[in-house]
Amino acid sequence: MGFIGKVVDGILLVTFLVMAVVPPTLDFQALVPESVVPEVLVRLYKWYTEEHQDYLMLERPAYFMALMKVEICITWPLAIINLYGLLTSKPWFKSTCLIFGSILVTSTTAMVGDMLASNKPMADKLAMMYSPFIALGFIAVLRGLVLPSTKPSFANGPTSAFKKRA
Repeated sequence: MGFIGKVVDGILLVTFLVMAVVPPTLDFQALVPESVVPEVLVRLYKWYTEEHQDYLMLERPAYFMALMKVEICITWPLAIINLYGLLTSKPWFKSTCLIFGSILVTSTTAMVGDMLASNKPMADKLAMMYSPFIALGFIAVLRGLVLPSTKPSFANGPTSAFKKRA
């Protein structure tokens, strides 16, 4: 696959890890009552929203709530599936990576567009925090369209040296 392919896969590995952790810890709290969330996660959510003045998480506009449902129901499972697919070099990885990237670009662009159009304090800083996910989504789309599905070097594992030859 080459050096660039390995760098892209490394970037996507980190992206999938982040997207496997953030939705169930932060984004899920926008959808459920505070009483069903563990106290440590409630404190994390409150710290994040106050520290970064994330008005979308605080005000919860209707379009944002719809995007949070998409993130929990589609993007989060795809991130977990893509982690598995990348690490085990599954043939379907390119397709799921393409879907993941498309959803990530679409939803993040809507949120960043709202931030840039608003006159809220800290909206520019928030847009700068969210914007890299647009680029990461495009990387995932390109990985799904362009790079071949080959086994990454970190997927071989320690047992590959001990395989019996026929």
